[in-house]
Amino acid sequence: GMGTELYYAPQLTADTAWSNHIDHQWNPKALRRILDQLPGLKLQAKIEQLAFKLSYYIDPAKAPSLDEINGLLRQQEENVNVFLSYGQFLDILPARASKGFALRYFADQWDIPLERILIAGGTAGDEDMMRGNTLSVAVANPHRDELARLVDVERVYFSRRAFAGGILEAIDHYDFYGECRSPEHE
Repeated sequence: GMGTELYYAPQLTADTAWSNHIDHQWNPKALRRILDQLPGLKLQAKIEQLAFKLSYYIDPAKAPSLDEINGLLRQQEENVNVFLSYGQFLDILPARASKGFALRYFADQWDIPLERILIAGGTAGDEDMMRGNTLSVAVANPHRDELARLVDVERVYFSRRAFAGGILEAIDHYDFYGECRSPEHE
């Protein structure tokens, strides 16, 4: 859900405090009225829509740029987070929601130091989660170039392997189950 939902085991109980927090000034009906008029955007199937996430397919050749979409939403006084991933998926979230915000909220709730968390990502939708004090890996995949802005960030490792192989490579790189080395301590 792009960081809009948190669930806890064993019954997958929803974190309602998180939901209440991100609900601040969230108006999906108004957002749909604005976005449904734009060329190059098509609402994804109902199963992809969540209480706090609107998801569109975007045709970059026909649609306004991300900056133009953000500008239009700001002009309409809609304070949201906009994410483009895989070059074709546009997700609109409440201003207080993102993968990074959800991760930091969870770590705070459970008193887990960010330095002891390993994040794996592979597309632009993961970028805000990968920044900061966590250890991160950009796993090899066809869309990893969306994370190119992170190439010089110390706590982001770019693996040679894809998917789970890239995560295992990062576990070794950081000695995650041993000293859990951050790059500045190498």
